Amino acid sequence: MSADHKPKAEPGSDSPLPDIKDARLDADPVSSSEQEDLAAYGINERTLLRKIDWRLLPAVGILYLLSFLDRSNVGNARIEGLATDLHMTGNQYLTGLTLYFVGYVIFEIPCNIILKRTTPRFWLPTLTILWGIVATLLGVVQNLAGFFVARFFLGVAESGLFPGVVYYFSMWYKRRERQFRISLFFSAAALAGSFGGILAYGIGFMRGIVWEKGWRWIFILEGLATIVVAVGAYFFIYNYPDTAEFLSDKERKFIRDRLSSDSDATHDETFTWSNALKAFKDPKCWLYGMAFHTTSLPLYTFSLFLPTIINSLGYSPAITQLLTVPPYAFAFITTLSVATISERLNQRALFIAGSALFAIIGYAVLLSNKDPLGRPGVSYVGTFFAAGGIFPATALSLSWPAINVSGQTKRAVANAMQISIGNLGAVLGTQLYRSGDGPRFIVGHSFALGYLAANAAVASVLYLTLKRENKRREAITPEVQDIGNLVDWAGDEDPRWRFQY
Repeated sequence: MSADHKPKAEPGSDSPLPDIKDARLDADPVSSSEQEDLAAYGINERTLLRKIDWRLLPAVGILYLLSFLDRSNVGNARIEGLATDLHMTGNQYLTGLTLYFVGYVIFEIPCNIILKRTTPRFWLPTLTILWGIVATLLGVVQNLAGFFVARFFLGVAESGLFPGVVYYFSMWYKRRERQFRISLFFSAAALAGSFGGILAYGIGFMRGIVWEKGWRWIFILEGLATIVVAVGAYFFIYNYPDTAEFLSDKERKFIRDRLSSDSDATHDETFTWSNALKAFKDPKCWLYGMAFHTTSLPLYTFSLFLPTIINSLGYSPAITQLLTVPPYAFAFITTLSVATISERLNQRALFIAGSALFAIIGYAVLLSNKDPLGRPGVSYVGTFFAAGGIFPATALSLSWPAINVSGQTKRAVANAMQISIGNLGAVLGTQLYRSGDGPRFIVGHSFALGYLAANAAVASVLYLTLKRENKRREAITPEVQDIGNLVDWAGDEDPRWRFQY
């Protein structure tokens, strides 16, 4: 924890809270000695975790829902006349999509370094206000150049949220508790897809108000909603356990002690460039990046082009907007279900590869349907398989460095590095669904299928790499406990550290 995070002596509430499923507690119960230590505080661990979950997860989940909504609503806007009004020719629309990810990739690592040097309460809402402003301005652009500039800066502003929140969770939860929370947080992307279709359908009825077509209102209303929520986020985003106002002094000490049992979250690590460079020198961090890279292309091509894919099957714009909702709802269910089972069994690679194979079935269906206009229902079923596999594979891939990278600065950089490498896949993906390729979109669907097969392969390589490394370290020294209390901790390079796979 940085030196400016001093405890505040403010009492927190211990009132009962609704249940949130805690896969970690069932899968990895504390030892009897830990239980004795925890009992000394007079605090119920489950109740406190629920309290933390309810304070943290809805807050950052709402921000990510808005982020995903503001980046992907361009697909809904296209159906409502965006390309026609801005006189886009050929594949200029795809160039605008690409520019978003160029800005996103360039600024992810700098954004996480800023987060490390400031605070979540300042940085996350500030980013949200910035992209809310840019998203709103997309609704008033008058030409292609304005569209390009706005998409680039939308990517810049949104780049710091996801890697920042993944690092943020690592400062609150034990290692085995992070995966389910990250997956729950990421599931907001699937909800954004569902809400985006419903909102676009409703906002579409505003066509004729000020502007002939309704696409401008999609950007304006959703962007303004983001700004309003972001202002409130300065009050409902908390920093770290040592300064969180909703915790009592006893709860802060309790959290610090439980975190110190298996992570470096309680270390007072100051930022140094040498610690930041450790992530770039670690081959495993590059593999984590490839795990996301191979899901990023299918994730964003699906999110950005689903309205186009469905519309090309012969449905009207209004019906298209509604038909985008069910596949995302299915993805939300599969993401949480797979994350829960994966957490309980303490297995990641198996479920990443399995989810990727499930999504491959969807693209195989889409590619094999030679008459999409005559049999649109077959292709539509394929979108369910694609969504149901892509989202859980992505969520689990994104949780890996948060669990396995030790060293606060290294982990912050590794999280951002993973998403930067990953979103290079999205840059490529934005150029694959070209005008004139529908309704089968053979090139785009084939690339997505190939990338998902590569994702299963990368997950297998990581599984073997981490398992072999653990075996090598077991021959050297036993696994360390109480990492937070070690003064000689060197991070995950230490042979006493064990990786989870």
